[in-house]
Amino acid sequence: MSKNISDNNEFLLLELQNGQERAFDYIFRKYYKALCAQANIYVHDLDKAQSLVQDCFVKLWNLRGSLDQVNRLAPFLSLMVRNKCIDHLRKIKTQQQLQESENYGIVDIHSDSNILFHEFEERLVVALSALPERCRMAFEYSRFEELSYKEIAEKMDVSVKAVEKLISRALKILRKELKDYLFLSFLFFDLFSL
Repeated sequence: MSKNISDNNEFLLLELQNGQERAFDYIFRKYYKALCAQANIYVHDLDKAQSLVQDCFVKLWNLRGSLDQVNRLAPFLSLMVRNKCIDHLRKIKTQQQLQESENYGIVDIHSDSNILFHEFEERLVVALSALPERCRMAFEYSRFEELSYKEIAEKMDVSVKAVEKLISRALKILRKELKDYLFLSFLFFDLFSL
């Protein structure tokens, strides 16, 4: 191809429509770098920009037989690259939104359960401090130090029956004070059971 013939837009398009690889190669070499620079403005990633432009040239070759409506090659290629970049950015945005919504759901559930657990802990501390002292002591020995009723009885110098009554009374008060959190009792089964 001579210089003045290869620069003729109509001739290049006609040769491309006829499947001439030399015309395609010339178009590729002439426009590739500029189209990569254009794509890079959109995607801010030169490797991705090059990949998108190459995809556009593959599409151009595949559409070569139906390019009779194209009058000017440079604006047509520019529009192809622009649309390809926008499609790519939309796809990324959709994926990010999906990922964020999934992460938000996980974080949200985890945050809610943490908040609920901390509320429960605060209410438990307040409820325990409001218990009569001997009830609180018996309860704490049982639940937090994991002492048996016999060991508690010895430590508090009372009978095992008295320990049972003290813990039973503590549980009755705590269940009433923490009734809004009893649905969590499966997590704290040992705490609220006799």
